[in-house]
Amino acid sequence: MGIYSEDTATYLWRNGALVPWEEATVHVNAVGHASVAGIFEGLKAYWNADDGQLYLFRMREHYRRFLQSIKMTRFAFDYTLEDLEEATRALMKANAFRRDVYVRPYIFQAGMVRELLQSQPGKPVELVIDSWPFEAYRDPSQALHVCTSSWTRIADNVMPPRLKCFSNYHNGRLAAMEATVSGYDWPVLLDAQGKVTEGPGACLALVRDGAVITPPGTASILESITRDTVGYLVREVLGLPYVERPVDRTELYLADELFFMGTGWEIMPVASVDRLMVGDGAPGSVTDAIREAYAALVRGHDLRRPEWRAAVW
Repeated sequence: MGIYSEDTATYLWRNGALVPWEEATVHVNAVGHASVAGIFEGLKAYWNADDGQLYLFRMREHYRRFLQSIKMTRFAFDYTLEDLEEATRALMKANAFRRDVYVRPYIFQAGMVRELLQSQPGKPVELVIDSWPFEAYRDPSQALHVCTSSWTRIADNVMPPRLKCFSNYHNGRLAAMEATVSGYDWPVLLDAQGKVTEGPGACLALVRDGAVITPPGTASILESITRDTVGYLVREVLGLPYVERPVDRTELYLADELFFMGTGWEIMPVASVDRLMVGDGAPGSVTDAIREAYAALVRGHDLRRPEWRAAVW
């Protein structure tokens, strides 16, 4: 199973036009400083061979979050939600994808930014929408061995996690590197009070006594669209209790099941935390049920919530 492909697309969308991949360049002096406050999103399009259709999953919600992040960063930005949706569909059509695709829109300050590290309010930006063939970061049949990181998760009064900007992700990168050199697959970050937040690029949920439990939106986590989707599936499709509340580190040790969830990760089981086995160390039945329900929903095999799937053709 090819989990990740380095294949490039034929086109990117940049500043209102489709641009051939090899022509989408920027001067090196515009890269570092301009990207300090760079904003991005990550969404997926899923191929349904039965329908002959590519479905962009929850595109509108992703672009709403994109616009909210741009507002907090005080960039000048003239594109509407509808403009972004139209541009994304145009890019998918131009690249003629017939497989699962990752879509990454992002903005950064336009022009040379060499004098000031800070990106000034009201400055114009460049908008790029990139895409590439993609399935998931990891094979979900291979549950992860994770650790609780010594790095503390950024807080709302430091670098707000609900702001989806490139700079915020260095916090998770430090934790991920620490986990790797310590022999783990991935980390879990705690906040300054020792409560569970999330992993780099993915929210976290545990299953205990039949309930699915996840930290709340105020627990230094990204306001995750996948997490919201999982909440719907747990309540409305699987009929299980879904609880948002603060989570202690030791609850991870006592969980029956544990999983990450995110656009790139989808539903990823956890086998152990700090060398303590979660359940029997294999993906649990609730996690598997959520993963299967999620896959059916995003591809349109489950016809519920049709407004969440934007057809390309």
